[in-house]
Amino acid sequence: MVLIVGSGAAGATAARELAFRGFDVTVIERGPCIEDRDAFRCYDESTGTPDLLSTSCVGGSTLVAAGNAVRVLEDRLKDYGVDISRDLDALEGELGVSELPETHIGRGTRLIMDAAESMGIRVRRMPKFIRPSECKPCGKCSFGCPRSAKWSAREFIVEAVEHGAELVTGTEVTGIIVEDGAVRGVTTSGGSFYDERVILAAGAIETPRLLMGAGIGAGKTFFMDTFITVGGLLDDVGFCDELQMAALIEMEDFILSPHFSTLLFPGEMKRSVLGLMVKIADEASGRVEPDRVVKHHTEADVKHLSEGAALAGSVLVAAGVRPDTLRSTHPRGAHPGGTAPIGRVVDENLETSLQGLFVADASVLPEAPGAPPILTIMALARRLARHISSD
Repeated sequence: MVLIVGSGAAGATAARELAFRGFDVTVIERGPCIEDRDAFRCYDESTGTPDLLSTSCVGGSTLVAAGNAVRVLEDRLKDYGVDISRDLDALEGELGVSELPETHIGRGTRLIMDAAESMGIRVRRMPKFIRPSECKPCGKCSFGCPRSAKWSAREFIVEAVEHGAELVTGTEVTGIIVEDGAVRGVTTSGGSFYDERVILAAGAIETPRLLMGAGIGAGKTFFMDTFITVGGLLDDVGFCDELQMAALIEMEDFILSPHFSTLLFPGEMKRSVLGLMVKIADEASGRVEPDRVVKHHTEADVKHLSEGAALAGSVLVAAGVRPDTLRSTHPRGAHPGGTAPIGRVVDENLETSLQGLFVADASVLPEAPGAPPILTIMALARRLARHISSD
C-alpha cells in the first residue's frame, strides 16, 4: 500500500498512476469532496503577510486555477538528474493541452494582445487544459468552473478510486510515524494509518511542517511566484466576464498575462476594468515555521515587479485604458514552493532521508518558476509513481 497526503495536482497524479499499476493506494485529504462550481467555498483564509492563495478540498488548488499548462523548470531540473520531458509530453496529451481558439479570446484580451504586438512585444495564447467545446467564457475560473470544462485534479482522483484507491476526506494528517530511520505511517485527526511508503503532497506550507515534525530540516527556504495585478478603466470593456489569463507575454524577469482583480476598483466599476498580471520568479527568501510563514522580498524582486508594472501600464494605455486610472494590487503569492527542494531535502527520486518518505508537491521545486507550475508538479508526481512501481 502507499499512503498519499493531499489530493491536489501532485497527490492526485501519484494516486492515479499507482492505482493504474495495481498498488493499494489511500489518499488522505483535509478538505471535503465538492463539485467544481463550489470550489470558491474552500479557499483557505489568508489573514497575514504574505497573502497566499490556496484551497482545501479534493483536487486542491487546481479547482480554482486558471487552467494554465506551461512547461516550467524542465531544463533546470535536469541539472539535478531529474528528466520529466516524457512525462510532460504524456500529460499534455492526456489533458488535451492546447491554445484556445479565437472564439475564447475576449475583447479585452484581444485589445491587450494587439497593443503588445504594436509595441513589438511577442505575445501568444496561453496553453490551457480547458475543453473549448465545454467552456463558456465567464470569468469564473478562479472560483471553480460552473461547467466543469477545466481539468482539475479531482478527475484524477475519480479515476484512481475507480481503479481501487481509497479516498479519505475531512481528515487532517498531524504527524509522520517513524521507526528506525524509516517511515511507518501517519497520524491523523481520525486515527493512524500504517504503511512503509508515504508520499507527502499537502502543499508547500503544510508538507514542510510535517517534515519538521519528523526531524527533517525543511521550510528553510520559500518562494511564492509573487504577483500583482495592474489595471485601469476602459469604459464597459467587459473584461471581468472573459476567460482569464488567455494570453502570455514572457519577458526575461517576469511574465504578463491578462487578469481581472476585484481588488482594483469597487464592484460597480468592474465591467470597465482592464488588467494585466505581473508575475515574477521571486527569490527563495522566505521560510515556513510551525505557526507562520515569513517572506521578505529582495531588492531584485522589487526591481522586477516594478519593471513589470511599468510595462503592464504601458501596454494597458496602448490598449485604451485611461492613464490617470492606472493602479495596482498589493503583492500576493500564487505558487508557494521550494520548502523541501531537490538536492537539499529530497534526492532525485523525491525521497527524504527517512526511507520510504517521499515529497511530490511544489515543495521540491529548486527555484521559483515564475509561471504556472501545475504541469511540472504533475510530471514530477508521475515520475515518482514510476520510480516506486519499479522499486
